[in-house]
Formats: sequence, C-alpha cells, structure tokens
Amino acid sequence: MRSQALPQELIRAKRDGQALDVEAIRALVADIADGSLGDAQVGAFAMAVFLNGMNAAETVALTEAIRDSGEVLDWSGLDLPGPVLDKHSTGGVGDLVSLVLGPWIAACGGFVPMVSGRGLGHTGGTLDKLEAIPGYDIAPSRARFRELVRETGVAIVGQTGELAPADRRLYGVRDVTATVESLPLIVSSILGKKLACGLDALVMDVKVGSGAFMPTPEKSRELAETIAEVASKAGTPTTALLTDMSQPLAPCAGNAIEVREAIALLTGERRDGRLFEVTRELAAELLLAGRLADSANAARHRLDRALASGAAAERFARMVAGLGGPTDLLEQPDRYLAEAPVRRAVFAERPGRIQRLDTRALGLAVVELGGGRRQPEEAIDPSVGLSAIAAIGDPVDAERPLAVIHAAGEDAAERAARQLLAAITVGDESPAPPKLIHDVIRREAP
Repeated sequence: MRSQALPQELIRAKRDGQALDVEAIRALVADIADGSLGDAQVGAFAMAVFLNGMNAAETVALTEAIRDSGEVLDWSGLDLPGPVLDKHSTGGVGDLVSLVLGPWIAACGGFVPMVSGRGLGHTGGTLDKLEAIPGYDIAPSRARFRELVRETGVAIVGQTGELAPADRRLYGVRDVTATVESLPLIVSSILGKKLACGLDALVMDVKVGSGAFMPTPEKSRELAETIAEVASKAGTPTTALLTDMSQPLAPCAGNAIEVREAIALLTGERRDGRLFEVTRELAAELLLAGRLADSANAARHRLDRALASGAAAERFARMVAGLGGPTDLLEQPDRYLAEAPVRRAVFAERPGRIQRLDTRALGLAVVELGGGRRQPEEAIDPSVGLSAIAAIGDPVDAERPLAVIHAAGEDAAERAARQLLAAITVGDESPAPPKLIHDVIRREAP
C-alpha cells in the first residue's frame, strides 16, 4: 500500500497482510521518530508486523528508514586511511568480544566507531562492562567521539539521541506490547542503529545454544541469514557467524571480572580458549571485508602480529584514557576494578565431568548477584559475578570447582551457589566440546 494514505490506513493494510511500499514505510517511521504517531498506533503497527511479517523488500525498507530517521555518521571529511568497520553480537554470557575486537581491528588499520548497548535479560552489556572502569565516559560529545576514532582507531560508546531515534521509540513500545520476537523488527532494530554509523563493512555474531537470544538453532540461522541479506541490500557488506553459546564464551561473567579478562587477553596473559578463537575469527572476517587482508590466513597472521606486539593493548589503553578512564589501567587493573568482598568456590556434589550447562541460568545468576538489571533503573554492582567457570568436558571434583562466585554478601553467594548446582550437569561421560563456529554467511552489497 502506498504512502498517500493516512497512518491508520497503512496500519490497517499491514494488519490485513498487505505489503507496504518504501514510501509508506518511510512515512510511518518518520512519524514514529518525530512523535506524530501515538504510542497506540506504534503498538498497533508493531503487532501487525509481528502477526503478518514482512517480505524481504519491506524489511530492507524498514531498516533503511530507521537508519535514516536521525543522523547517519559521515566519516569522509576525516580522510581516514582505512575502512570503517564494526561488529554486533546478539548477546550472551561471558561475551566480552567487543572489548578486545575493537582495539584489535584498530591496531590492524581499521576504524571502529562502536555504538553498544547495556545488558538485556540474562546477557551482559558492553556499556555495563566499560562503566566498571572508573571515569570511562560512555556518552562523549560527537566531536570527541569522532576525534577519538580518528586518533585511536576505536571508540566504544552508547547510542546518542541523534542516531536512529525511531528505533528507540519503536523498541520501547515493542518491549511493553509483546512484539519483541518479530524477525523484521529485530533485524531492522539491530541494523538501523549499526548502519547509521556509516560503516564500510559489518560482522555479526549470532549465538546458538542454551544462552542464545533466539530459542532454537533454526531461528538463530534464520536471523543470521536475514541480517546478512538485509544489511547487504541496504549497502553495507555483512558477514554473519553462527557461534556457540551452549556455555559461557569466556570462563567468567560479570562486569569488572570481564574487563580483567579482556586485559589478560590483550596483554598476552591469555592466548587461547573460546573467547580468543571467536574474537580472532570475527576480526579476521572484518579485515577481509575491509580489504585489510587478502585471505583468511593473511588476516589471522596480521591479527597475531598486532596482539603479540602490544599494538592492540595500546589501542585499548588509549581509548580508555581518551574517554576519561585511568591512563594505567593495563598496568594496574586491581587498583581500579572493583572486587567483591565475598568469594566462594562451588563444588559439584559428585566427581565427574561437565555434561551440559544452562547458560541462560548462569547469566541470570549473575543478574541475581547484582551484576545485571531486573528493572531498567536498577544500579549494577560491577564487582560481582562468576570466574573460573568449568567448561563442557572438564573434570570436576572436591578440588576443581564448577565456578567461583564473587558476591556482595554471604546470603547472595549461597543463593548463587544453589543456582549454579542446578544449572550445571555432571556425569561420567567425556563429552566432546561443542563446535565453536557453526557456519559463516557472507553477503556483498549490490
């Protein structure tokens, strides 16, 4: 249906299963952004899309309209000597990839204006992790943001009011009208914000498993394929990786704890594990998409050099200092990162090997400890969380714990211990570790 109709007629058309043209979608999104459409109408539109879906052309049009509903960053005036690149994850537990990948890409010649979010449900948020660093400003001025990207190659900040304002309003209404779980609305929400950052290429990390956002592997694949297709048709070459979230990505979860883990990886204290491998593969795909490497092997070699030389760690340190954090965080993390007063190792009730983990339950245990939010206005305790989380196949016994709890008090630690024992299955078999990267989906812009 065309856009000359009144908004309520466009909503009616979508309610009745009709496809909307580009002009109609752009008109509706513009009305959402400037407040011309009331909350009741926004909710009705969201429900109509939830119930009837959108075809590929409609989803591309919705994504582009959300992208264009506010400022679209333009980096051409800065004469950057490399591509503008970014990554987005559907979220998980122990997923601190952004903290490592951004500076790692910057050390390899890319420029990363990463606009990130807070924790949602059982998943941790990049902004919450960064706010565990004293003084770190997640909302710098636009001029400072651009200057830091130009000078350092990376700046990880929160969404500003100028970027994709239609999404902020539409998502707020979706959240209270039971319309979050709609593929066109999910895809356009993710991509509208990301593509407003003026990217040359994007890589998506779509999780699969018990801690994933999508409920089944099939739904995760559908999301990955749709994101890659829509973003590319909207003009941004995009690669989507389907990665495992049947257990935490890092062996830890919690804001200050995860910052420490990022520092350990960047400084060379840690150079293996699932976090390292997933981050390295995502970064390699970005170097390929940004034409900073001509093969996957060349991309990995360049990344390894940037890590071994300390260049990636140096970019992280410059970003933190440039956004108001301490200048010696890498040298003295314990001086700045909060530590919980109570630490308790949790042991299995019998010796054996880890058979499976309910990753979502582990994430919710961190939320219950105070490391996440049950209500949007709640404050977060950056010190709490889990460390030394055993992986699938690991042996556990009276000396090797399931995990170590970091809590604000003994009662909180006791509750978390019960949650961990319920979330982790121990048996006699020696299960193979789950596949880390299930698939890679690449799409070029037309």
